[in-house]
Amino acid sequence: MNIYQIEAALSSSDSNDRLKAIAQLRGYNPKQAVPLLRSKLQDPEFLVRSFVAMGLGRQQTPESFTALLELMKCDRDPNVRAEAANSLSMFGKIAASHLVLAFHQDDHWLVRRSIMAALCEMPCPEELLDVCVCGLAGEDLTVREAAIDGFGVLASGNKQAEALQQVLPLVSSTVPEKSEWRIRARVARALRKFDHPQAKSAISYMMKDEDHRVVAAALESSL
Repeated sequence: MNIYQIEAALSSSDSNDRLKAIAQLRGYNPKQAVPLLRSKLQDPEFLVRSFVAMGLGRQQTPESFTALLELMKCDRDPNVRAEAANSLSMFGKIAASHLVLAFHQDDHWLVRRSIMAALCEMPCPEELLDVCVCGLAGEDLTVREAAIDGFGVLASGNKQAEALQQVLPLVSSTVPEKSEWRIRARVARALRKFDHPQAKSAISYMMKDEDHRVVAAALESSL
């Protein structure tokens, strides 16, 4: 599609046409692509807005960065906010503080998990520690699990001590939830990444856990 066909497709009432047009913008330079992508920030279809977020992540300009911030903070759909967060992370460390702020302000599990996953891939240990501590204190099980994984990522860096101190109290976690064993199993897997006597001792302790699934995870981590 040439640029005029893309412009026409973006104005189509058929969302599939708009999606195809956004995909075609991948081959255009930022000067042409970014204004067209920005024109669809308020598209009625969340999938179109998600494609816009992906497209803006590939077209790294100050304008696309600002547009992604708008989507991450203000879009009504968590799928779009999560995609915008992922695209922002492509800008590197300059995005880290914005991702942390969004994590604290947006408690939707999908957005929070996307931000955690993004920070795990970035050289930003302080920011990752921040969101993991916050996520662990929350109520959503999937976010808490992701936080534990994040502490494991920090095991090989200068935040190892702080991360380990967050993980160790969970070794005998007894919060009355049917799925609490999942937290302890996750802890066992995270502990194997720490080269520290306390971590090794905790894994040994977890081999005697009351839940066989936690025991299995601890045994795996001891290998």
